Amino acid sequence: MNSLDKRLQMSGFITFFLSGICSISSGIIVSLLQERYGFDYNVTGTLLSIMSIGNLMAGFATGVLPAKIGLKATIITLSAGYELGYLWLGISGWMSILVLSFLLIGFAKGSVINMCTILVSNHSENRAKGMNIMHSCYALGALICPFVIAGAGLIGPVVPMFTLGFLGLIMWIIFHLTPFEKKTAGKKEKTDWGFLKSKRFWLLTGLIFCQNAAETSVNGSGILSGTLSAYTVTVMWTATLIGRLLIAFVFPLKNPYTAMIKMGIGCTVFYIGLMMANNQVAAILLLFAFAFSMAGMNPTAVACAGKMTSVASIGVLLPAASFGGILMPWIIGIVSNIAGLKMGMAMNIISCVGMLIFCIAVKNLNEE
Repeated sequence: MNSLDKRLQMSGFITFFLSGICSISSGIIVSLLQERYGFDYNVTGTLLSIMSIGNLMAGFATGVLPAKIGLKATIITLSAGYELGYLWLGISGWMSILVLSFLLIGFAKGSVINMCTILVSNHSENRAKGMNIMHSCYALGALICPFVIAGAGLIGPVVPMFTLGFLGLIMWIIFHLTPFEKKTAGKKEKTDWGFLKSKRFWLLTGLIFCQNAAETSVNGSGILSGTLSAYTVTVMWTATLIGRLLIAFVFPLKNPYTAMIKMGIGCTVFYIGLMMANNQVAAILLLFAFAFSMAGMNPTAVACAGKMTSVASIGVLLPAASFGGILMPWIIGIVSNIAGLKMGMAMNIISCVGMLIFCIAVKNLNEE
């Protein structure tokens, strides 16, 4: 791997770490805004939904804009949403400003995910290892973000927003200084949409769709009750970080397709066990095992796209797959209202089984 590849890869690692802090912090910032301005839950939920809309729009935009204005111009423009969005959140409480700010933050989140995937996947000798390291960086950022917000909050009520805006600025500067290759940084490059005809592409999209559905549903659920419910995200991100680091540095994947099937089996078995757990200690251990099993699924699946990985393919794959994280929580909410939370969360077994089915299908396709 030459020096340019190493620099581009490192840019992906660092910016994805910063994005992990800025992205996951949005949920905490919403709570701070709720306390400061007295918003009800409908307002906070709407703001987070607007961020999700921005995330989806950015995903598609990063697949189309590089052909018009160049890759570097695209990421510099869209990633500016972190510093601008959080800066405005610290300055004004006007609803129009809040809505625009969360939309910009969503744009930044989606564009950085896609860009880092391109930087790391296309400039790693071992795609699976590179993607797992990259997602480990994100998990680390997600784990430390509550401490960053808490520390900044001790100085003043708006300092957390300004701190996140500053981190977003650092990210923007890194992208600005990153030496993108001329063939990807130039303007009016012809977009290759051939991947849309690939069975492997759509199977991987379905796999990541189910993975997003399963992960988001557990993160936002009350699957741990009582005082332990606040630790759901912490347990999951800790297990995720450990799992990805082990895959990247200790137990490299010799056959990623077989490994994903094992991950799918683990996710399904441990989630069913989690639904049957009758005490909180068992629930925590099973939740950790579930997240650990899922840790390498997303980065490994993206790595399996191989030569299909481009700004256009990632601009379709990741946004399309992210709908899983929107659809399944909605289904769980409807079923929970009708039949109770236990039955609602049982619906997430469909996501786990779906992951396993897509893993088997991708492996069989690869062996043809």
